[in-house]
Amino acid sequence: MTEKLDQVPIGGAQAEERQDSAGRAGAGVDTVIIGGGQAGLAASYHLTQAGREHIVLEKDRVGEAWRSQKWDSFTLVTPNWWLRLPGFAYEGDDPDGYLTRDEVIRYVDAYVRHLNPPLRLGVEVTSVEAGDNGGGFTVQTSVGQWEAANVIVATGTFQKPKIPLYSRHLAPHLLQLHTSRYRNPQELPPGAVLVVGSGQSGCQITEELYQSGRKVYLATGSAPRAPRRYRGKDFIWWMAQTGFFDRTVDQLDSPAQRFAANPQVTGKDGGHTLNLHQFALDGVTLLGRMKGARGTKVWMADDLMQNLSKSDGAATRLMKRIDEHIAKNGLDAPEEEVPELRAGYDSEVLTTLDLDAAGITSVIWAIGYTFNYRWVKVPVFDTFGYPVQKRGVTPHPGLYFLGLQWLHTVKSALFAGVGDDAAHIVARLTARD
Repeated sequence: MTEKLDQVPIGGAQAEERQDSAGRAGAGVDTVIIGGGQAGLAASYHLTQAGREHIVLEKDRVGEAWRSQKWDSFTLVTPNWWLRLPGFAYEGDDPDGYLTRDEVIRYVDAYVRHLNPPLRLGVEVTSVEAGDNGGGFTVQTSVGQWEAANVIVATGTFQKPKIPLYSRHLAPHLLQLHTSRYRNPQELPPGAVLVVGSGQSGCQITEELYQSGRKVYLATGSAPRAPRRYRGKDFIWWMAQTGFFDRTVDQLDSPAQRFAANPQVTGKDGGHTLNLHQFALDGVTLLGRMKGARGTKVWMADDLMQNLSKSDGAATRLMKRIDEHIAKNGLDAPEEEVPELRAGYDSEVLTTLDLDAAGITSVIWAIGYTFNYRWVKVPVFDTFGYPVQKRGVTPHPGLYFLGLQWLHTVKSALFAGVGDDAAHIVARLTARD
């Protein structure tokens, strides 16, 4: 990585598109990559290294999710040294910091300048179909079609905001936003806020809201908690050292675990621990899992105490794992006295809430995203609608998926892991010849 992030203008790499022969609709091409985020760019890097003709189709801008679906104060939760796109690892002067949203955009833009991939922006793929006799693919798009010998679907797991159907029954005077549309507290109408979901996004937004002076109600789930730093190191460093990020999908107890929530942690203000008990001490009203809504009434499950216990238990197990690793390897790591917070367990367990009576004017849905691959007209999906594949390689020759949650390991969808999976897929692709 040769460009410093503060020298790369946001959006600066977006005007450059390579228009080679494969860039024209109607042309044949060896490989079509669908999606211009970090996964698609990583695949383009390795195809270029292998000398393979390809094109990257992106319906919006490169890295669009970072540009338009993150709030103003968003930061990565992984340290900067974890930025490892192939051929472009982080080389800045703050390896233990956490990139802000705008810095992530600069990093992606700088990668585009460095890579100069064969991009076509503003091209939406509407279907992928297997060719006649099962050979090759027809890729239909908003500007025409391409015939391709190979297709790499790099659109990621998080494609469509998840909002429950019962949200339609809430009173129309309430503002409802998914986290992808939330920007800052000032853009919300005056009043209290109900945040639904206690994963990373929900907790980060909850903290920002109450620190801005808002009264916040947080409907919790079973998301785990992690200490930001423990025994002298960031917990991401410890997890990398202990092999946590190298666990493979076949080691999961159930395929459903692929979609489990990420730990409650933040990189804001230099990074710090998020804790539901601290939220309670700071005035947040903790609730159980949201079950339904009608008008100004909402219903919660009677599971707040269980959710708190699951969150606390995850943190305890993580620290135990680190302690055991330190002891086993004789590492010199400072002992740490962990403060025990219990305030959440003193919360009143509410199963109903009148939003008007509580002064709530906004509801923020922080329950994640879902995926939809119905436009891929090739039968390679399981009962979840998730691609059946082994490290991105599907049973259908020439069709690959990249950048999915738990594609191969826990880091497969992250800046640090997507390049390894891209290299594997390209190796398998070239081996087909």
